[in-house]
Amino acid sequence: MTGTAPRDVERVYSTADVVAKLRRLADALESETSFRIQIAGERFRVPARAQFSIEHERGDGEEEVEFQLKWKIEEADDDTEDSDETVV
Repeated sequence: MTGTAPRDVERVYSTADVVAKLRRLADALESETSFRIQIAGERFRVPARAQFSIEHERGDGEEEVEFQLKWKIEEADDDTEDSDETVV
């Protein structure tokens, strides 16, 4: 982990890029392995034990679905296996 400062970054990708990222995420989840990812210039590891959730929000004439992975920072430090790195 490069730092623990608060951060909130959102990026929009093409359909092809999203499909590739979701496929890679599914492979990591299925094989129960951690993986490293880079988002907006910061690299970090998502541990195999990360909690996965799907959220649905509705309001103000919009709907939103979020696929979310959440973990404690210590869990990422304990996890040593990585699958291939992806830049997002």
